[in-house]
Amino acid sequence: MLTEVLQRMADARGGVLGVEPGLVIEPDETWTPVAELLREPHTRLDELIDETARRWNAPHHVGAALFWKTFGYWHTLPMALGWALDGRVPVMRPEETWFKVSEAGVTIAATRVTWTDGTDAIGEALARTQQPLVTAISRRARVGERTLWGSTAEAFAEPLTSVVPGDYMELLRRIGPPVDGLIEPVGDRYFRRTCCLWITLPDVEPCGSCCVLRPR
Repeated sequence: MLTEVLQRMADARGGVLGVEPGLVIEPDETWTPVAELLREPHTRLDELIDETARRWNAPHHVGAALFWKTFGYWHTLPMALGWALDGRVPVMRPEETWFKVSEAGVTIAATRVTWTDGTDAIGEALARTQQPLVTAISRRARVGERTLWGSTAEAFAEPLTSVVPGDYMELLRRIGPPVDGLIEPVGDRYFRRTCCLWITLPDVEPCGSCCVLRPR
């Protein structure tokens, strides 16, 4: 069911999707293990942050936040949709997860996916795959972890309002820290309680969920 939804998303976007619709790949030379991003001295991670900063003419810390907004979204999306569709969550273990630079920013897949039920597995996936990257990005780019986790929290909320209807607040509550409490629903919309830092760039409009737009 999930892979069918992802394929429809890819078709609607002209093939530009940040996760392989089938989730599982046999990686060739265009793919890089996610573990490479954590390998000292973090050369590949720094390259991706620098590339993002150059693309948007952004300061280094803003480039780091925007890189994470992209990476975190595509890593989170399949778990959010799987939970909303039928409760079956695809978990990509860090040692089996790969990525490549693409028109979507990055595209993520795995050599093997474990299907589980419930939100405990989502929390474990965040702890094992996202937390080490969030920590590394925060330390190297001097951007707060709460800011980065806000992008992950939104990556649970956005697809459950735009792709498959789902109670994203209940999902975030069940997952708990570090993503619970970072999204606020207002009517049929939601707003972040942290900023992805996009609004700090010159001559841009705020994201629709930007905390600066949140009713006071």
